[in-house]
Amino acid sequence: MNKRIPLIDNDGEVRELTAADMRTFKPAGEVLPLALQKSLGMRARGPQKSPTKVSTTIRLSNDVLQAFRATGDGWQTRVDAALKDWLKTHTTAQPVDGTDHGHSGR
Repeated sequence: MNKRIPLIDNDGEVRELTAADMRTFKPAGEVLPLALQKSLGMRARGPQKSPTKVSTTIRLSNDVLQAFRATGDGWQTRVDAALKDWLKTHTTAQPVDGTDHGHSGR
């Protein structure tokens, strides 16, 4: 039998939440009434119609990363735009320096 510890004590104080508590919570968008979500300024993002981007990992120079992050929210979109701009003037047949650095076939 699962014995959950109450979140509020007899004095009405909320206890410190544990990782186990957090795993039981549902996203606010699933449990809050739509009217409350709207008054809180929550925006529902609908399902993506067709994936337009792919999640990946990339290593960047710290100065490049910090410069883009300093531009605020949307910095990853600006990195994407900068790379697309670079592709307009460069061929993707082989790396710029002519070597594949062991990454051929990726």
